[in-house]
Amino acid sequence: MVRRYTDQPVPAETVRDLLELARRAPSAGHTQGWRFLVLSTPAARERFWAVTAETESDSWLSGMRTAPVLIVCFAVKDDYLDRYAEPDKNWVDRSEARWPVPYWDVDTGMAALILLLGAVDRGLGGCFFGVPAPRVDPLRAAFRVPDAYRPVGVVSLGYPAPDRRSPSLRRGRRPFDEVVAYQSF
Repeated sequence: MVRRYTDQPVPAETVRDLLELARRAPSAGHTQGWRFLVLSTPAARERFWAVTAETESDSWLSGMRTAPVLIVCFAVKDDYLDRYAEPDKNWVDRSEARWPVPYWDVDTGMAALILLLGAVDRGLGGCFFGVPAPRVDPLRAAFRVPDAYRPVGVVSLGYPAPDRRSPSLRRGRRPFDEVVAYQSF
């Protein structure tokens, strides 16, 4: 995860290629219930930070503001409820109770991960972060986001600039045997 970027612009065709990759993410019922809002102009990015930032003094935020591209990833639950009410799925009641987890969020997260992996393959850096809950409505208003679209997270993209490593990395990775079980926990 990169939290500081150079001022080198990311070519529009590179952003489009990354979004084409994200569109290929797996989704329940091939629903593809995600939407992406690309903020690549200085004015759009500044408007994003103005409506979503909780504090101006955060050093993390000052680095993130250097990202030349922000992609807000939205999940659309109604796409899934509608899709699974179709004849081949036959869940005509559109009940959320049938879903063991909100696949609309999971699938949107997978699309965001594909964006991040594709960015690395192209020499870019990226970071996935959330929109604070009290800032969702201002985000909606600033960018005319439909009520049915829920922001799952934001992917910042750009060419990485030198930055200090996150202190969280000192924790290291959990041991393999702590996170993986075979046949039974």
